[in-house]
Amino acid sequence: MTRQNNKTVQALQWTGNALKVLDQRQLPEAIVYDDYTDAAGVTEAIAGMRVRGAPAIGIAAAYGVALSALKNYAEDPAHWQQKVAADIEMLATSRPTAVNLFWALEQMNAVLNQPQANPLAAILACAEKIHADDIAANYKMGELGADIVAGANGIMTHCNTGALATGGYGTALGVIRSAYQRRPINVYAGETRPWLQGARLTVWELAQDGIPVTLIADSAAAWLMKSGAIDWVIVGADRIAANGDTANKIGTYSLAVLARQHGVKVMVVAPTTTIDWSIKNGDRIEIEQRHQNELLPACYIKEDSLVSAWNPVFDVTPVELIAALVTERGVVLNPAEQGLRGLKNVI
Repeated sequence: MTRQNNKTVQALQWTGNALKVLDQRQLPEAIVYDDYTDAAGVTEAIAGMRVRGAPAIGIAAAYGVALSALKNYAEDPAHWQQKVAADIEMLATSRPTAVNLFWALEQMNAVLNQPQANPLAAILACAEKIHADDIAANYKMGELGADIVAGANGIMTHCNTGALATGGYGTALGVIRSAYQRRPINVYAGETRPWLQGARLTVWELAQDGIPVTLIADSAAAWLMKSGAIDWVIVGADRIAANGDTANKIGTYSLAVLARQHGVKVMVVAPTTTIDWSIKNGDRIEIEQRHQNELLPACYIKEDSLVSAWNPVFDVTPVELIAALVTERGVVLNPAEQGLRGLKNVI
């Protein structure tokens, strides 16, 4: 497999009249971009896991609104705003847990409802700003997180939180990138069943940067921690409650419990747009349930089968198990004690 420069690892590319989406279901065997020119296509791309990762989902949805505006303004200038509003509602149904999706759509809807001399330019500028701001935030979080893990010898990560899941560079993987630039560290990635984002995406993405990484079975994490090889578990987030409880890819809670048992620290890395201030704690976070056929072997997919599957996409890690929360606005150490309120009004 040919290594690419890390700058070419982009989940989303805006062309001016279309959104190119890297079909992450086909990685690492094939690098395939699909072109979308309307909101319906972007909605399907998000729901169908072509684009994934909370920040990237929000960015894709913002561009979906821009595509809707371009299309409907040209086709029906008298009613284009109502049609764009309907497309915003459709995009909001694509994934229920990633709060960045709803935040981005709120930003786009606000621009849609403001009087503008050039409404199409304003809508597109908002989408592009959401994208650019996410990349800048990733680099900031990477440096802040690398400061915290300075001296660590072993880091474990879960799912994919890199350029593929964001506007570029990554959240948790951005911290690992920044830390590795300062000194070599041992990086371990769990395979992340059932979609294998760790095995298919994270190790591939790190390899593009020339960063050595060791893949482990998800079930090997406890034994690896017991060996003393891991100092930090670094993960991203799809939604963070106001108290710091964090929803992330299924299996994150397990790692946090194991980390507490073995004296390993847990870091959550996410932009402040991932914090849902309207939700008091993690009990109120809606957890997406995907179809059981994504988990079941083909032989059990039949009407009279006695075998079914439970397939939650995320779990919630209590804030008490989190040692550090890294955002673009700053770091909260021991968030269970410090709380997150200090991040709310920081600019």
